[in-house]
Amino acid sequence: MTASPPVQPPAPTLPEDLLLLLFQPRSGTIAGENTLYYVLAGAVLADLALDGRLTTTDRGRLSSVAGRAPVDDILRPAWDYLSDKPRGAQTTLAAIGPALREPVLERLVGRGDLHREPRRLFGLIRTTALREGANGRRVRLLADVRRVLVDGVEPQARIAALAALLSASGTLPQFHREIPWKSAVITRAKRLEQGDWGASAAAEAITRTVTATVVNSTVVAITVLPRS
Repeated sequence: MTASPPVQPPAPTLPEDLLLLLFQPRSGTIAGENTLYYVLAGAVLADLALDGRLTTTDRGRLSSVAGRAPVDDILRPAWDYLSDKPRGAQTTLAAIGPALREPVLERLVGRGDLHREPRRLFGLIRTTALREGANGRRVRLLADVRRVLVDGVEPQARIAALAALLSASGTLPQFHREIPWKSAVITRAKRLEQGDWGASAAAEAITRTVTATVVNSTVVAITVLPRS
């Protein structure tokens, strides 16, 4: 009997990639924890937009594209939420964001991108610490973002959105060792936030517009709205 081929895991979602980048291997912490749910929600919406599952109305509200529901259970709740009726981006970020951290983190652990390491606090209390996995995926993602922000390479659409969201998170200064925090980097990052991705980012104008709307709403949410 011929053995069945192994089932391949689904490709990582954009919120998975973003959370993996935000993980700081030296400290075992995640950068920007206090506004993380806004950023992860922005990544979910950007993922839907990049895949043609999200659009905007004439009033700038977000709406799901009928018949384009995602299978992934990290992305599906946002699509369902926006399929009921068009909603403002900031309202959507606040509604879908709080439930995202744990399932996205579990995905990263399940893939081997991150590991949970048992620890004892004060020698008594059992706890766990996060450690980077050995598969090198974070290193590769960071290299892709660095090539765009530091070397000025025109990005593919997904990396453009990832770099834009990383910039929107306000955590880029914490990546100074790998991505020097200088004026050219800041300028490129802001252009990506606005949807200026260059000719090589094969994405339709509507996709860039929706993603830019999401990213800029994330910036507003992080810098203006109350934090919880």
